[in-house]
Amino acid sequence: MSPTTGTATEKTRAPGVESAAEPVPAPATSAAAPTPGTAPSDIRRVPSSTARARRAVRRLPYLLLKGATKSAAIVALLLLWETAPRLGLVDRTFLPPFSEVARAWWELAADGQLADNARASLVRSFSGFGLAVAFAVPLGLLIGWYRPVADLLGPLLEVFRNTAALALLPVFVLLLGIGETSKISIVVYACTWPILLNTISAVRNVDPTLLKLAKSMDLSAPRLFQKVILPASVPVMFTGIRLAGAVSILVLVAAEMIGAKAGLGYLINASQYNFAIPQMYAGIITISAIGVAFNQLLVTVERRLSSWRVPANS
Repeated sequence: MSPTTGTATEKTRAPGVESAAEPVPAPATSAAAPTPGTAPSDIRRVPSSTARARRAVRRLPYLLLKGATKSAAIVALLLLWETAPRLGLVDRTFLPPFSEVARAWWELAADGQLADNARASLVRSFSGFGLAVAFAVPLGLLIGWYRPVADLLGPLLEVFRNTAALALLPVFVLLLGIGETSKISIVVYACTWPILLNTISAVRNVDPTLLKLAKSMDLSAPRLFQKVILPASVPVMFTGIRLAGAVSILVLVAAEMIGAKAGLGYLINASQYNFAIPQMYAGIITISAIGVAFNQLLVTVERRLSSWRVPANS
């Protein structure tokens, strides 16, 4: 048989007949092939979660150092508060150690007095604060945007902005009585001015470059106000809102010391008259904690509303 004939015979071999000299290779299997019953999303999720856990572990020393740095001053103050009365540096009758104040705070919290008084103060404070925001923000935007309104109300604002809220407390009590209305009204009055003045300043100090760019796009006045003025005013506006949040608690405590049957101001005043000094400091600490928590809440809201801003260090 000629070589050509043998070659033709091999080429025309019937399908399915395999030669012993030419084994058919098995199909290649990848080491990363998914096992039966394993979804591709599960395979991708394992490395990502592992990488996330590694990043968290890597950042843990930094977070611990940052937390320790922020709390170092507070811890030092509490240590000084605890040791100074015990060493006789101050009279522990008027400034008891922090451990005694913490014990008194726990007793007030356990019998429900602290919760009842804190609830009464928070209802008054948040009610006045909310009314002040609802009134002062639109008015500040209106005064800052429309010059005729500013010229009309400017002299009146200058008169009342320089009048302290606590100086008008007897007037509010005489006109509105000694009940809840006078306390909420004094909080509204005190919170209005930081919000109003900062809102006016925010609208008037918008970057002129933004205004020129917006006007070059032929935006109408309402759209210009909605898309440029209002977002650019949020950071300065929230500065006034945060100041008003602190003022709402401070003014309310002073108002509750004059005429109230419940509230943190009432608790502090009653503890002073009864010479329950640890309970008095417990009320003061509670007010400070509420103020810090409220401020952090406002900071979180401000960050959500100002998410469009580019950080200064980027």
